[in-house]
Amino acid sequence: MAFLEKFLAGDIPAAEFHHVDHVRAGYELLRRMDFLDAVSAYGRALKIMTARVGKPEKLHHTITIAFLAVIAERMAEAPHADFDAFLAANPDLMDRAILGRWYKPERLHTDAARSRFVLPDPV
Repeated sequence: MAFLEKFLAGDIPAAEFHHVDHVRAGYELLRRMDFLDAVSAYGRALKIMTARVGKPEKLHHTITIAFLAVIAERMAEAPHADFDAFLAANPDLMDRAILGRWYKPERLHTDAARSRFVLPDPV
């Protein structure tokens, strides 16, 4: 079974699903779907994955949607042949703290941000 199919089915063990895999899943979904469909599919897969390990609270809506938005924006700026080329051109996506450009920690790490998408901090 291909990576994306495994992800969408929730068949990747959470302990084996690392940050790079999150970015890869987002990239692969956004290559195949528009943004809103990708957000929905990605969220469903993460719900399955977190439920299987008994930690549904691990799903963080704002981080998920914001990261997908950054990936989508980067993909629109420059096409790449595949995920490896995309990652090589965007190494900052491997920094989990990248959302700190738009969100203060005290906003991002709230129950509100975890349970629903919250907009970035005001400028």
